[in-house]
Amino acid sequence: MTSFSVVPPRASARGSLDSFVENSVSDAPGTSSQIEIQGARQHNLRNVDLSLPKRQLIVFTGPSGSGKSSLAFDTLYAEGRRRYVESLSTYARQFLGQIEKPDFDLLSGLSPTISIEQKTTGSNPRSTVGTITEVHDHLRVLYARLGQQHCHQCGGEVTAMAPEAMVQNILELPEGTRFMVLAPLVRNRKGEYRDLFERLRKNGFARARIDGEMVELEGIEKIDLHKRHNIDVVIDRLIAKPDAAARVTESVEQALGTGSGRMIVLVPARDGTPESERLYSRERSCGSCNIAFPELTHQSFSFNSPLGMCEHCQGIGATGQADPDLFVVEPNLSVNEGAVAVIGPVPSSKKGERFRWADEVARVWELLETSAVAQKIDLDKSWKELTESEREWILTGPVGKPKSYRGFAGIATFVESAYAKAKSAGARAFFEEFIGEATCPVCEGRRLRPESRAVTFRGVSLDELNQMGLDAARKFFEAVELTPREAIIADELIKELTRRLEFLENVGLSYLSLGRAAGSLSGGESQRIRLASQLGSELTGIMYVLDEPSIGLHQRDHSRLLGTLADLRDRGNSVIVVEHDRETMESADYIVDFGPGAGRLGGQVVVSGTPDEVRAAVGSVTGDYLAGRRAIGFPETRRTPAEGIRIYGARENNLKNIDVHIPARCLVCVTGVSGAGKSTLINDILYPALARRVYFKHRSVGAHDRIEGLEQFDKMIEIDQSPIGRTPRSNPATYTKVFDLIRGFFANLPESKMYGFEAGRFSFNVKGGRCEECKGAGVAKVEMSFLADVYVPCNACLGKRFNPTTLRVQYRGHSIADVLDMTIAEAADLFESHPKISRILKTLLDVGLDYMKLGQPSPTLSGGEAQRVKLSRELAKLSTGNTLYILDEPSTGLHFDDIRKLLEVVDKLVDAGNSVVMIEHDLDIIAYADHVIDIGPEGGQAGGHLVAQGTPEEVAAVEESHTGRFLRPMLGRRS
Repeated sequence: MTSFSVVPPRASARGSLDSFVENSVSDAPGTSSQIEIQGARQHNLRNVDLSLPKRQLIVFTGPSGSGKSSLAFDTLYAEGRRRYVESLSTYARQFLGQIEKPDFDLLSGLSPTISIEQKTTGSNPRSTVGTITEVHDHLRVLYARLGQQHCHQCGGEVTAMAPEAMVQNILELPEGTRFMVLAPLVRNRKGEYRDLFERLRKNGFARARIDGEMVELEGIEKIDLHKRHNIDVVIDRLIAKPDAAARVTESVEQALGTGSGRMIVLVPARDGTPESERLYSRERSCGSCNIAFPELTHQSFSFNSPLGMCEHCQGIGATGQADPDLFVVEPNLSVNEGAVAVIGPVPSSKKGERFRWADEVARVWELLETSAVAQKIDLDKSWKELTESEREWILTGPVGKPKSYRGFAGIATFVESAYAKAKSAGARAFFEEFIGEATCPVCEGRRLRPESRAVTFRGVSLDELNQMGLDAARKFFEAVELTPREAIIADELIKELTRRLEFLENVGLSYLSLGRAAGSLSGGESQRIRLASQLGSELTGIMYVLDEPSIGLHQRDHSRLLGTLADLRDRGNSVIVVEHDRETMESADYIVDFGPGAGRLGGQVVVSGTPDEVRAAVGSVTGDYLAGRRAIGFPETRRTPAEGIRIYGARENNLKNIDVHIPARCLVCVTGVSGAGKSTLINDILYPALARRVYFKHRSVGAHDRIEGLEQFDKMIEIDQSPIGRTPRSNPATYTKVFDLIRGFFANLPESKMYGFEAGRFSFNVKGGRCEECKGAGVAKVEMSFLADVYVPCNACLGKRFNPTTLRVQYRGHSIADVLDMTIAEAADLFESHPKISRILKTLLDVGLDYMKLGQPSPTLSGGEAQRVKLSRELAKLSTGNTLYILDEPSTGLHFDDIRKLLEVVDKLVDAGNSVVMIEHDLDIIAYADHVIDIGPEGGQAGGHLVAQGTPEEVAAVEESHTGRFLRPMLGRRS
């Protein structure tokens, strides 16, 4: 279960409400002050009995896979959600299905529960920080009520326009022009409007324009209730001529009266002239430009509404178009040799050597060759020997008019046309490689239409506010002084805006902007945004369950986050945090340490108590690390780095034209506060540049001057925290390909030979061996409407995925379903004598995933676990050295002891001649690194500078470095 869900404190429906209230007590006087758990056995929990104090900050910790999340999310939160659903009426429950009860004997004292987990906010391009925090909703109301409207063409103030001026403006139409006067009645609203049409007919009106189409009112009774409509009634049809002033004046007055001070003059299309219309307003017009403006509403500032969105990009702020920078990846080749990857080398006459969409490519080659001869462009010259104008001609076509020359309009035009026309998945995937995301040329990425962007409040437009950092936006509202009239309208509104922005700052997100796309947020950032929204709700008596909220947060900002958690607690809530961070544990009121190991070796509470009691506990790995009895340590001497890569003039996003040296054959950590520019440097510049050189991948490289040293690497592997799959069908066994080997092994067993089973029989994605009731998924999805969806075991196969005939085939008493249900450690023992299978399983053990089940569904993996599964797959491949590994916060979800194991794996990679670059905040890893690159000093526009680079000791000596400030005490302990 990986979503943000709320279990409401009360349910209005009847049913088993009493049973819910009985075990979901509030924190009123006289009620239980403890959450009592007895016999918890969910997943690997081993009959856990535990008493948790309420209204405390509690940290669940322990090695990865020891049972922390099983108790926090799969027992406490899952039971709270189940009890809420059970409290609903029978009628409501029939739509929600039956939720499986977690495995425990007794759970009492459970408060209403809110779960805030590691989950990105989604990839919807319309979502921004402002929309998901609802700050943008408040801003839309503010600008609609107190915004000062300006003309988007001349910048002048929008004022009232007299009816006489409207008449005069209309009379200036060319003589003989036919036009209609309309009164706008409905704008972008749902409804049938049966009464409206009846009233119009009674008042003598015969025609109307509904959603852009002229209709006779006599034949219209109602329209679609569920769609948004625009309705204009036709007041008069006229012809422009000198003696028409009286009739035009009469029509204008009637239109303004009917349309509440607004009217439209529509000139229909005629003789090749397109249709045109002009809006007039008695209240909002620009006298200089003769433009009228619609009434401001909150929808005028929504980029999800037709009234506010930019028409060109539909409110997304970006458009997809061919990117010529992606076309050429090997400048040493000529065009005829294939320098322009999208069309490849000159087509061969031999059959079968051309693309499946060869006709289009051949046509482009024909036009290109003809055009090149006429322009005297030598297509046999290497790309880098061609002049800039010759390259531009080939990629984007002739400059100016005509748009094409002898039929050739440039390869970019061909790519956009071919992508739009492509029908096969292969063709679309191929051309998609060359389509980049470009900022909308009309709104410049600001999403709103020009009229909305021209509205200001205290001289600042809404899109300018969206581009500010959250701290700057808060200061702007704190400085606002309202007049008595404005205070009546917006005093509480501005207070709420200031509070929400302050909450976001308190969880370490001041470097974000309100316009930041939600899809670009990390899991930790999105979790802290939801945490900030809970602060604003001011609930009490709630149990909050959080999953590593410190992810992606620099040590400098931890105190703010801990203050936020303490604030939740001090309001009378119970706060349970699954966490590995040392500072969070030391600040907790109560710690529960799970272990002693992972998987079947875990599932027990090793010790529970105050931080001091955990430090003193014998046998607690966590206690040993907190007390200093164990330490990850760091090398006495650092590796001597090779020359590596040098990036000059990096200036993408907030980077300030910096020069950075990334040495080779060592462990490099890139550090800095959140939003400093770490990911921009590595993920937006280094990774795509190396991908283009090594794999000829068509990637856009962030802005920079030049990069030296890429030729040292013949392979590059990026390992991030994105999911390894998005459905329960994906799992570690399928991702690492070990399941292919296991299926082949089962197909070679004597019983399989007897039945005639092949490897496909043991695939849960293929008909024949799988359970057809659930199509091999093992679970059925229950859509929970207003709660997160739930997966329940299939009634036919009980979660085994396969049919009974397939399950007859066994190896040492284990069916293929049993193997998927094994932990990696158990599977490694079972297949110990089979080298190919054993080698892959050993790499999973090396990265600390011995507790994970082979068939564990991908959606249930944390970001750190997904990253380690990816790392294990790469480790299983034969290493050739000269490989650059890029890891994004690999410490996510790792206990102190797991970090030690990870560093052992990294050491093996580096000692084999490879280079490892990590974006990291964990001080133990940073202190262990051979070289540190610290970006900052702050986040957002105050970041992007190279603060320090060198060994950890050299970075620690730099006073301006926040990272160095926290490193100094650690390194000082060694001396």
